Amino acid sequence: MEAANKLSTIAKTFKPSPIQELSHLAQSCNAINLAEGFPDFPAPLHLKNAAISAIHSDFNQYRHVQGVCDYLAKIVNEKHNLDVNPQTDIAICCGQTEAFAAAVFAIIDKDDEVILFDPCFETYEACITMAGGVPVYVALDPPHWTLNPETLKRSFTEKTKAIVLNSPHNPTGKVFTKAELEVIAGECCSRDCLAITDEVYEYVTFDNNKHTSLASLSGMKDRTIITSSLSKSFSVTGWRVGWAIAPPLIASAIKNIHVKITDSAPAPFQEAALTALTTPPEYFELLQKDYESKRDYMVKLLEGVGFQIAFKPQGSFFLFAELPEDFPFTDVFYLVYLSCVPSNDGICKEDDREGRSGGCARAWIFSR
Repeated sequence: MEAANKLSTIAKTFKPSPIQELSHLAQSCNAINLAEGFPDFPAPLHLKNAAISAIHSDFNQYRHVQGVCDYLAKIVNEKHNLDVNPQTDIAICCGQTEAFAAAVFAIIDKDDEVILFDPCFETYEACITMAGGVPVYVALDPPHWTLNPETLKRSFTEKTKAIVLNSPHNPTGKVFTKAELEVIAGECCSRDCLAITDEVYEYVTFDNNKHTSLASLSGMKDRTIITSSLSKSFSVTGWRVGWAIAPPLIASAIKNIHVKITDSAPAPFQEAALTALTTPPEYFELLQKDYESKRDYMVKLLEGVGFQIAFKPQGSFFLFAELPEDFPFTDVFYLVYLSCVPSNDGICKEDDREGRSGGCARAWIFSR
């Protein structure tokens, strides 16, 4: 039997994730993993204790913890002034990744177009393609990764169904401005377009930049699907507890898809989420200060050895650094080399589309 002939059309188009490949390479030679964006420090002790307690209390079976939805609704209502019903508007999923995928599968049909800001996280394109949709890329203009309103407007067609917004942004570190959000919201409203937001870095912003949810803008609550998770805010990327917040009909569809795919997020970690979601504001203030100091350290370090930093990240975990003109190796060589060296300071090249990166590398802001 020719196995390749048995694969679906979509499976044939997918290649292994370069991020995962580098992670496996790092594991195989016991090197520090510089490929994936996860913290290299422990999760909060009180959160770990809550998970341990849940396991000892035998919360080990399929489970939906309504309390997570109750707390999320309270937080979103207070932070973004959104009237979210915890009974009808929230779907708990296996991390933001599954929440995003389920959201795409809930609204995208064959040939529907979905606007993505370029560069973007690789999962978005994959989910849209699996749903039969068509990704449409709108380039953010370097070096400050600004949104050109005219470019955005030209990207809409009669087939446009949704737009994806990730702010704070992976991989540029950009926080979309209020003016940019207003442009996006205006286009969504005038063209009757949905929006899916990825807000996993909402608590990681710098220099007094503040995260604003697109759903909080006029006309956007009933056309926005918010996706997020515990992963980045609490340094538990492997716990896989995330959520989608959406209008009731869409939230119900996401729940139905989630149940068919994974049934439930890990039960003990849902219980621990109850502790996480009642964390006092001081925790997030310290988180911001800690990451901001790490960002400043990385910028100073890279500039000190000849890299050019044209844009100082405003949020998330990443920064772009331009390779020195006299650098003797390619950025690809630099990526593979650093993925296998025992160092706490990492550089990772962002997979560029049509050569747009121009010899830049992407750095993780974690260590020291």
